Amino acid sequence: MAGFTGTADESANSPSAHGRPVFTADFSSRDQWVAGRSWAYPGGGPTNPDDDKLDHLTADPAYSRTGVFHATKMPRGTWYTGLLTTEGSADGFMLKAGDTLQAQVRLPREQGAWPAIWTWLDGGNEIDVFEYHPDNPDLLELSNHVNGGHRYYRDRAIRPGARVDVQVSLGARSVVWHVNGTRVFADGTGVGRDWRAHLIVNLSVCAGRYHPPPEPATTEMSYEVTKLVVYRP
Repeated sequence: MAGFTGTADESANSPSAHGRPVFTADFSSRDQWVAGRSWAYPGGGPTNPDDDKLDHLTADPAYSRTGVFHATKMPRGTWYTGLLTTEGSADGFMLKAGDTLQAQVRLPREQGAWPAIWTWLDGGNEIDVFEYHPDNPDLLELSNHVNGGHRYYRDRAIRPGARVDVQVSLGARSVVWHVNGTRVFADGTGVGRDWRAHLIVNLSVCAGRYHPPPEPATTEMSYEVTKLVVYRP
């Protein structure tokens, strides 16, 4: 597997500079991950229409446990979707202020796909490592919902089907994102010293309020997370 890209000027942002790895994702692990439910969804799921999602979460391992997150259309227009979270897992892993998360992903191609890596705890503490919508083919959404701050980052290397490296350093005073080895956004607000949160990886499906829904002929979609590691100072 290829490593993260970068230059000598970014050596301070290499994995070794961030400390030791404290979490290396094994999506097949039942100790690390819970599949098909999250309290980020009303009642823990399986649906969340108020957030413009056609999702119907499923614990079926075929939808998430290989690292390829799938969605398939149901007869009444909702979609079975894959979601994994550390919330409620046996290991109970939580990110903390000062951690750095690095991920390698393959973006989906289908209109209506809504992949994301994000954090959640007790109704908040949300940091969006990234969100993506193929109707904005060259754009990643990077957001701090804790203390405010977001950027719509555009680049020619971002496109449907592309493999992209994303890194986020969860600083108490500033959250900093790198994409494909380049520093692209520092929010200047951070998460605060006491911040912590569970990790969520999922593929949602847009209902059409903010982004177009899937084309009528589309019946399945997917995106892949090939690597996810968290480092701690």
